[in-house]
Amino acid sequence: MARTVLITGSSSGIGRATAEVFARAGWNVAATSRRGELTFPRMAGKVVTPRLDVTDEQTIGGAVEQVVAQFGAIDVLVNNAGYGLNGPLEGIAPEQLEHQFHTNVFGLAAVTRLVLPVLRERGGTIVNVSSIGGRLAFPFGCAYHATKFAVEGLSESLRFELLPFGIQVKLVEPGGTRTDFLSRSQQWASHPAYEGPLRRFQEMARQLDDRLPGPEGVAKVIYRAATDGSSRLRYPAQPGPYLLLRGLLPDGLWQRLVGVALGMHAGSPRTVADQGR
Repeated sequence: MARTVLITGSSSGIGRATAEVFARAGWNVAATSRRGELTFPRMAGKVVTPRLDVTDEQTIGGAVEQVVAQFGAIDVLVNNAGYGLNGPLEGIAPEQLEHQFHTNVFGLAAVTRLVLPVLRERGGTIVNVSSIGGRLAFPFGCAYHATKFAVEGLSESLRFELLPFGIQVKLVEPGGTRTDFLSRSQQWASHPAYEGPLRRFQEMARQLDDRLPGPEGVAKVIYRAATDGSSRLRYPAQPGPYLLLRGLLPDGLWQRLVGVALGMHAGSPRTVADQGR
């Protein structure tokens, strides 16, 4: 009997690639999105596309009921929905920060909470898509990094709670993937005091984006995390050299390296504000 996976944030990128990997492996796939109007032409009969907005519990409950009614169970939940809010903290409005947490953390928790009664019936696996940005931080990512650090802590604690029910919790930690940085999954805030370094950061990201791998490799890691049957918690995916470097370098040296790359040197308050002028 085919197993069933429910994936959030499946309209593009990692979520869509993950839906395709599971479908090719013969799974029943519920590829959810906020609008619920996705098409998978080559996967007819294997993929259903319920509407699920992680910030709206009514749509979450409706999607879970639809999937269980159609397939009888949910064996794997992939919490992938999320986006990045970038920019200096001083330029981020309170409502922007709240929405970042509502989507990336509270939404993940809401979906998990409503799927757990189904998973507890016969066990299963929860794969939370975090980021290497949940293990280390770069400038202009205060909001995004805070949410991903939260997902890491939530997942590590949750796995203890769910062990008696035969439910595994896994973390997949992607590095950069092509199109992620400048796509609709990214939002930007700004502030005139940080204009120069922020502009350099954005330019470096644009140059890097073309050289990044696509989401298919991350999707394969998600599938492996969901199916390998191990008690492993963290699965870095396309992390680049950053996790290794951050682990090897003292805090001060890491800060200097990143600061030099972006022209963010220690100095008077005016120094940072004037660098881009």
